[in-house]
Amino acid sequence: MKLARTKSASASGKLSLIALAILASPFALADDSGWYAGANGGRSSATIDDARITSGLLGSGFTTTSITDDNRSSGYKIFGGYQFNQYFAVEGGYFDLGNFGFHATTVPTGTLSGNIKLKGLNLDLVGTLPISEKFSVLGRIGANYADASDSFAGTGAVSVLNPNPSKRDTNLKVGVGLQYAFTDALAMRAEVERYRINDAVGNKGNIDLVSLGLIYRFGAKTPTPVPVAYAAPPVIAQAPPPVYVAPPAPVPVVVPPPAPKKVSFSADSLFDFDKASIKPTGQQDLDKFAAELKNTQFDVIKVTGHTDRIGSHAYNQKLSERRAEAVKGYLKTSTGIAGDKIVTKGVDGAEPVTKPGECQGKKVSKALIACLQPDRRVEVEVVGTR
Repeated sequence: MKLARTKSASASGKLSLIALAILASPFALADDSGWYAGANGGRSSATIDDARITSGLLGSGFTTTSITDDNRSSGYKIFGGYQFNQYFAVEGGYFDLGNFGFHATTVPTGTLSGNIKLKGLNLDLVGTLPISEKFSVLGRIGANYADASDSFAGTGAVSVLNPNPSKRDTNLKVGVGLQYAFTDALAMRAEVERYRINDAVGNKGNIDLVSLGLIYRFGAKTPTPVPVAYAAPPVIAQAPPPVYVAPPAPVPVVVPPPAPKKVSFSADSLFDFDKASIKPTGQQDLDKFAAELKNTQFDVIKVTGHTDRIGSHAYNQKLSERRAEAVKGYLKTSTGIAGDKIVTKGVDGAEPVTKPGECQGKKVSKALIACLQPDRRVEVEVVGTR
């Protein structure tokens, strides 16, 4: 922006808009991957650099008597993204940070007004850390391509030589937020973001956006139990009563060997990592176990899911329960065992089979995952065999 004093030599000055600092480091969503979209709206803020404005006017031969700033506005963003796993996603969208400006009164008598409009596109890497079944902390870092449109107007002794400069440039963008999931498909986000901006007169500054919005995940839905047709238990032929040739010497009665009372299946053989759908190899193991129960009477089958200690308690608890339910469902459909004969529970990683201190380290690594493999299991206990 260039200013000229009426009936005097012209000189150049500069104007900049620099934002307040709100910055936090991101934490490191969701079990399922897929596409999502959403929108946020809220309050944007900037800091008007009054000292630079005063200096620019002084360089052009003006003294500033007062400056009034308009450093608050309304902003919004519309975005879409792809969730790779529960921790990482890529997100892009359109943003409009609103309008900011100032009005300065000068001596010799005159005024100078300035205004800037900011909008553009962004591309971010978003990291999410679940802290409970519903709440997650998220952080983002990326780039924004902003269009800064300035406008300046002078009255009285102040004359603006370039009233409508503009600038397009790419800069850094960061942010943090908190997310609450109403369902698997719908969630709410509260975020604080900082956009690094180049204005149209050669200066850089920050604009902050505090916003609230909704996010919708395509294809996601609240899981419901899969209906399984009830199958009556197989009729088991009863052995005839013992026949005694002559008392007191009875004829020996052949009793079949009892069915296994407790079997522990490796979760890695039954399921893919972090999943609850039984693999073909796991189906073979369960079919073999079911064959051993054939022609055996029992009171109840207890199925207990176990995870290792990696991850949050809430997430592991839910995963262990889902895996136990998956084994129950398979036994019902493949063997015809009545549903009321099978009970399930999940115990998180609270009952490890590895010894204390056996698997060292808190950082997740391939070595730690392999060491904790015995803890990831599903135990099936047959109670009251006859």
